[in-house]
Amino acid sequence: MSISYLWSRSFLCNRKFLWLLFICNVIGTIYGYIWYGNQMAYTLENYASWLIVFVPDSPTASLFFTIGIGCLLYKPRSMWGNQIRYLFESLAVVTSVKYGLWASSMIFAGQYQGDVLQWQDWMLVVSHTAMVIEALLYVRFFGFNTSVLIGAAAWTLLNDFIDYSYGIYPWLPSVLSDNLTAVQNFTIGLTIFSVIVSWITLRLARRDTRRA
Repeated sequence: MSISYLWSRSFLCNRKFLWLLFICNVIGTIYGYIWYGNQMAYTLENYASWLIVFVPDSPTASLFFTIGIGCLLYKPRSMWGNQIRYLFESLAVVTSVKYGLWASSMIFAGQYQGDVLQWQDWMLVVSHTAMVIEALLYVRFFGFNTSVLIGAAAWTLLNDFIDYSYGIYPWLPSVLSDNLTAVQNFTIGLTIFSVIVSWITLRLARRDTRRA
């Protein structure tokens, strides 16, 4: 099986492969929400209940991507359905790139400062790297445009603001507790970076599609 075939629409958009990817992401999303279970329970006990929406960052990104794949399997037929689809697709790409990179960065930053990595950490690195790869692979098959991407950027920046204003950011390795300002700045910068990468990838994908 050639690399060009693995990159092709005929492989990536094959319904059997899409269903496999959909199921894997459903499982990963459910596991992600379970992983955040303790922090979600803590948030409900100690903060306003509406903040719970902003706690599970990575599994919500995975949920967005799962919806995006679902829309490739069963495309909406109405104009409003497609607009909602485009929003989820843009959120899927931006947040998958952002939180995929963020989680791995925090794990390795913790290791740099003396944290001992466990097998769960390596599992998270692999799964979050996969989030980035799949988002950038499928951006060319998603239908969103630049204007919708701006909405996704606004939501992700809002999430950053809520996380660090209310103190509900993902729990960090203990060795990073003294570096919260640096983590906050890195997080916001990574959001901007992810939006730019998503926009560039989208433009390149559309250019290649026109040439094909």
